[in-house]
Amino acid sequence: MSKLVTLNEVLKDAQEKKYAVGAFNANNMEIVQAIIEAAEEEKAPVILQASQGAIKYAGLDFITSMVKTAAKKATVPVVLHLDHGTSFEQCMACIKSGFSSVMFDGSKLSLEDNIAMTKKVVEVAHAMGVSVEGEIGKIGGTEDDIHVDEREALMTNPEEAKRLAEETGIDALAIAIGTAHGVYKFEPKLDYDRLVAVRALSDTPIVLHGSSGVPSESVEKAIGLGITKVNIDTNLREAFVNRMREVMAEKPKEIDPRKILGPAREMMKEVVKEKIRIFGSNGKA
Repeated sequence: MSKLVTLNEVLKDAQEKKYAVGAFNANNMEIVQAIIEAAEEEKAPVILQASQGAIKYAGLDFITSMVKTAAKKATVPVVLHLDHGTSFEQCMACIKSGFSSVMFDGSKLSLEDNIAMTKKVVEVAHAMGVSVEGEIGKIGGTEDDIHVDEREALMTNPEEAKRLAEETGIDALAIAIGTAHGVYKFEPKLDYDRLVAVRALSDTPIVLHGSSGVPSESVEKAIGLGITKVNIDTNLREAFVNRMREVMAEKPKEIDPRKILGPAREMMKEVVKEKIRIFGSNGKA
């Protein structure tokens, strides 16, 4: 597999066969290696995502080069995807750098502006052979103090989701059905009826953000109802950093970063493999 693939190339099969492809956030070399090795061992298509923070930390060229290098050696389909792009310019920079997929997050805009900006990104991206994910509804952070009525207001309106998908031609649609980014204080309650309603109005593959901390059975149920891309970040960070802490506690005099980061990479790989099996994408590459 010498080149990166688009979301279309991995999500269409997932939609037909009712499994989901894992989208894992990559920040450094060890994390990229852990995700790719896990996908290889599980024979699963995989999406590596770069967030705003990752691009700022590692640099756009470094992120692109690391994932492209890993993809060249991989035998499974690999997507390099921009997670929560907030501007047309950033999406274009990622496309120019070599990303095979971008997300334009216009969820904070009015519906009309979200449609207009997302459509603008789609027009250029599709001309370049790059896929686009859009978002409708607001996926909050766990630090947000959200009351029930406010929570309802943040949820995706199915009719608006249909409009965004139809009028922009996006390849994937992120919706808000009760998940949040970061560490959950309480077990999230997913609005499955809302997911079913969106699925009934649109054939566009649906994305579940903020999935770390969501019980496995809840994720599996959501996949059965139409989710085809599941985003995971916090669970990976927890596994990586917790293993680093353990190694440093066991060997306080260790000064070789490789002997600290290596075990962390292995621990993260096991978490990615577990997620891949929960999503049902193992053996699908």
